[in-house]
Amino acid sequence: MRNLLGALAIVAAGPALATGLDIEVAGEASGVIHIDLFEDVAPQHVAQITRLAEEGAYDGVVFHRVIDGFMAQTGDVRFGDSSDSAFDMRRAGTGGSEEPDLKAEFSDRPFDRGTVGMARASDPDSANSQFFIMFAPAGHLNGQYTVVGEVTEGMDVVDAIKRGTGRNGAVEGEPDRMVKVTVTE
Repeated sequence: MRNLLGALAIVAAGPALATGLDIEVAGEASGVIHIDLFEDVAPQHVAQITRLAEEGAYDGVVFHRVIDGFMAQTGDVRFGDSSDSAFDMRRAGTGGSEEPDLKAEFSDRPFDRGTVGMARASDPDSANSQFFIMFAPAGHLNGQYTVVGEVTEGMDVVDAIKRGTGRNGAVEGEPDRMVKVTVTE
């Protein structure tokens, strides 16, 4: 029932009024990333991200999957909060939020350097709270993942995020984290 009510709230809310996010990052990277959000391209995804940010759900969440030359992934509000006493880096990236998963909002926007996309499982309609920021263009993602915005300031901070290891880019040791995520107008 909660998922149905959450889905109805998203539909009723319509496009978000926010225009962006400021993400304060700490760790190997330190600084602020500003993201312009594309309410006109992915209104339901932007509404969900901004709602979670306004609730403080992203504060303390780690960058759990970071692949050099590809992307940095974060946003697991269930298992990725480094300030939670039960935090276990091995579980980071396996959860989402209590909000319902979202129907894909694919567009013709390309995945270029600085593009922000929604992470999902194999089901195109499974994006929830996790998102990723591109280090470099990745045309193979075009039309396959929902684009929600782009970095307009702070790509130097993105470039400094601690890289993961192995094929899946799992971050080991002390990951970088989003200290505070603020919705901007």
